[in-house]
Amino acid sequence: MNAVAFSDSAVIYFITDNFVPVRVMADDPILAKQFNIKWTPSLLILNAKGIENYRTLGFYPPQDLIPSLLLGMGKAYFNRGDRPAAINYFNRILAAYHDNSLAPEAVYMKGVSNYIQTHDVGHLIDIYDQLEKEYPDSPWLTRAEPYSLLKK
Repeated sequence: MNAVAFSDSAVIYFITDNFVPVRVMADDPILAKQFNIKWTPSLLILNAKGIENYRTLGFYPPQDLIPSLLLGMGKAYFNRGDRPAAINYFNRILAAYHDNSLAPEAVYMKGVSNYIQTHDVGHLIDIYDQLEKEYPDSPWLTRAEPYSLLKK
């Protein structure tokens, strides 16, 4: 990833502006074991206590790395219970990377976050409807299929 994604100026700016990047070699006897690094590249988003909130495995080209990191940031806030912040990150993916392969997951996570905040099942139905309309070939549509049963 050094040769492509990590040399891209947008990626460099995004990472340095949002993260404290640490590189761990896969054969590091302590950290690789502690963080269960089995494959490279592995990108982990950890909280301040070192608890993992998101992990990706394998190469991402520059145009996919930033939305992947945004998704991880959204999931970190989701895990903390800060639904408005999580929704903000999912919305950023949908606004700037609507055609990216990670956008359907952002739709799903945004809808779930909205549902948890409001307990309005309309948000679950919206997940299904938006995925059916905009991402009909996504596996996230399959995961949202039960929400279609909530329609009256």
